[in-house]
Amino acid sequence: MVNTRRSHTEAQRLGEINNEIKFILNSIPALIEKTFPIPQKFRNKLPSDINELSHLLTNNRGNRSLSYLSRPNYLSAYLYYFLPWNLYRLCLLLPTLELTFSPGDIITDLGCGPLTFTSALWITYPALRDVPLEFNCIDRSSPALEAGKIFFTSLCQTNGNKNLNNDVWKINLIKEDIDFRKDTLAVSGKKIKKSSFVCAINIFNEIYEKLPHNNTEGLRRMAANIAKLMHGEASAQGSILTVEPGIPQSGRFISFLRSAFLELNRPPASPCTHCEICPFINGSAKTLRGRNWIDTKKRWCHFAYETYDAPNDLRRLSAAAKLPKDRLVLSYLFTGKTQKNFSHKHEETNKARVISDAFALPNNRYGRYGCSSQGLVLLTGDKNHIENTNSGSIVKIIYNTNKQQDIKSGALIVNLEVK
Repeated sequence: MVNTRRSHTEAQRLGEINNEIKFILNSIPALIEKTFPIPQKFRNKLPSDINELSHLLTNNRGNRSLSYLSRPNYLSAYLYYFLPWNLYRLCLLLPTLELTFSPGDIITDLGCGPLTFTSALWITYPALRDVPLEFNCIDRSSPALEAGKIFFTSLCQTNGNKNLNNDVWKINLIKEDIDFRKDTLAVSGKKIKKSSFVCAINIFNEIYEKLPHNNTEGLRRMAANIAKLMHGEASAQGSILTVEPGIPQSGRFISFLRSAFLELNRPPASPCTHCEICPFINGSAKTLRGRNWIDTKKRWCHFAYETYDAPNDLRRLSAAAKLPKDRLVLSYLFTGKTQKNFSHKHEETNKARVISDAFALPNNRYGRYGCSSQGLVLLTGDKNHIENTNSGSIVKIIYNTNKQQDIKSGALIVNLEVK
């Protein structure tokens, strides 16, 4: 098994990327332009194509065909804009996860698009670049798959791997329209081998966003079915990663997905610091064992990052497309291996995941909200300490003896431990 584990301190700093990753990300816009050149007469229309595709992927989903990436202008828009932003987003997240692989491991990427996850893994985990791995990259769009393979090869060759071949990372391009209504995956009628790692990046929102947002039970059933499918494709020792846009419906879906994986004895490894009931799922005080549940009309499980160090060329293109990005948001769930004797016992840990920006409190104190085994907590401390604690970080907390609750949110007030 290849040791890719970061130090405890490094693994907690979500929202930060090291200089090596930053250098490669800064080269991505130019690499895309070189690999997928656009004639000048079409290049002038690129910003408007990006804007149009963005609306088709969000508020105009009903006008989007299943084969939208087969249109050259939309494929170019996706490659020039969405691919580098998605890479940037994954490169913020992946270094914080304890991903471990052994030679010969199989990785299955559901709805892979232009091999975004494969490229992000190569960028963020240099120790894996010489480890023989096999990737099942599954998507319904042949143009996206083919473009992804070309881009990935260019990425590797540009950054030192001149002799990339199938003896290192074997990439299987699989054109398949995955039916997420079923709890098993069949590729051309045949089941694929169990995988050491199963991931799905920005795919499920295309399904659950079609549900009415008040259809809570429908969202719950959908999450349960998807959990069964992904669980069934992963080996017992394997892990599963789901990343979705950081919008309210995504956060609710992730919370239901987490519950479904717990029922399958796959406890969360990140972002959760506990295996208690997710406080983002509303319920009675009895159901939540007296913990502080979160009003999901106002809050949902997501994390936001500043984009000040994103590639300048990408920021300029985003501005031209009238889609500037000052912050990136995501909702995600990373589960570990199956634990047959897993116990859903009541926990009280001294860890919390930071889930908000910093804000001022009375008496010159500052705070951030956090998610813990006790539900929603209000992390308090001095301004410098609170502001230097990134959203998404895991922190140690100190419980107060009086168990005081925040009047505004109902969150249990705790102190942020000073190192």
